[in-house]
Amino acid sequence: MITFLNRFTLTGDPEEFEKAFDETAAFLREQPGLIKYTLSRQLDDPASYINIALWESADALRAALAHPDFGNHAKAMRGLAESTGAIFNPRLSFEASAEA
Repeated sequence: MITFLNRFTLTGDPEEFEKAFDETAAFLREQPGLIKYTLSRQLDDPASYINIALWESADALRAALAHPDFGNHAKAMRGLAESTGAIFNPRLSFEASAEA
C-alpha cells in the first residue's frame, strides 16, 4: 500500500473546487487500486486543501493518472487550484482502539 499526498492552493472558488474534486474523484473511484481518500481543508487557511489517498500500489496510482480520460476529469480542478503531489511508503501507523 502507498499514500498519495496532494496539496492544493486555491486560485478559484472553494465550492467550485470541491465540486470539481468530487467529479475527478468519482472517475478515480472507478480505477483499480484506489482504497480510500480524504480531502481536507486547512482550518486557518481556507485556500489550502490536502488530499490523502491510499492506493494498493504506486503502479496502480500511476496507471490511473496516465489513463487517457484522467486529464479531462482533472481539467476543471486544475483551473481552480495549483497542486503538488508525492507518493509515500507507510513506515509507522497507529489506530486507537474502539474500547472505552
